Amino acid sequence: MINQVYRLVSPRQLEVTYSNFSLNSEHVVVRPTFLSICAADQRYYTGTRGKEAMSKKLPMALIHEGIGKVVYDPKDEFEPGTQVVMVPNTPSEEDEIVAENYLRSSKFRSSGFDGFMQDYVFLNRDRLVPLGNSINPHVGAFIELITIAMHSILRFDKRSHARRQTFGVWGDGNLGFITSLILKTLYKDSKVIVFGKTPYKLDHFSFVDEVYQIDGIPEDLELDHAFECVGGKGSQYAINQIIDYIKPEGSMSILGVSEEPVEVNTRMVLEKGITIIGSSRSGRVDFENTVKLLNDYPNIQEYFKTLVGSVNEVKSIEDILETFEKDLTTSWGKTVMEWKI
Repeated sequence: MINQVYRLVSPRQLEVTYSNFSLNSEHVVVRPTFLSICAADQRYYTGTRGKEAMSKKLPMALIHEGIGKVVYDPKDEFEPGTQVVMVPNTPSEEDEIVAENYLRSSKFRSSGFDGFMQDYVFLNRDRLVPLGNSINPHVGAFIELITIAMHSILRFDKRSHARRQTFGVWGDGNLGFITSLILKTLYKDSKVIVFGKTPYKLDHFSFVDEVYQIDGIPEDLELDHAFECVGGKGSQYAINQIIDYIKPEGSMSILGVSEEPVEVNTRMVLEKGITIIGSSRSGRVDFENTVKLLNDYPNIQEYFKTLVGSVNEVKSIEDILETFEKDLTTSWGKTVMEWKI
């Protein structure tokens, strides 16, 4: 079977390449339906990822957030037309201690390994999670991002003490929105406070208990645990603010990605006995838990729908380029591609 793959070959330049896959293999064939653009995809698209990384990883098909429909399953375990979310992390081994997304041998789509911008995606069957019919496809497109927050919260739950009266979430973007929404859903009796820089973004957080701009936090405020969802240069200031306001022996979960090292007030980390929990990406179990969350709490989807910045029909390479350029000017929410190419 000849498959068309839409690869980034240099900043802002895509080309169609062709690959041949055998239908006699063990792979399940999926036709992508809705894809979502991530900030990491944009760093490749614009060439800001760095020359060394770009030279190592291109040419490469972008996008690691997406859903699709099963076209063919050699074992007939998935019926044609079954809606599935595609898991971008692709492990080649198992470890009884280390999760699949932390194994150094694992590959990740759209990071040195072709992503979902293809006519068809050929996946190992454990890289598919059935969606059912109750999940909005526009929300489904960015389930992968939701799994990152879910993964971090599950890690927090296993590693932190049991006093969970007050959570703080730093970051008023997509990840901060998702993390605080899941916290408010799973810990109904806890207070969730969001800290950000931009008033109109903070206005979207209607479901939390309190919001503060980072330059107007009350001096007597205290938190049991906190989540950093800022990333970039701002993560340094967020982490150190968390250290200031967190109670002794609280935990700080770090989700934001920074390309450069950041300075941390280790003196107060030691003095307060703070537990720092790092988390990155997610694995199949996080996708299963996220799909279950969306099905168990249907109302949560209404909030996630507010994260859909735009839905763009894609029928050509020109449409892909236009959508990526549009995403660069979007100040709130996720850019979704309806994949009809």
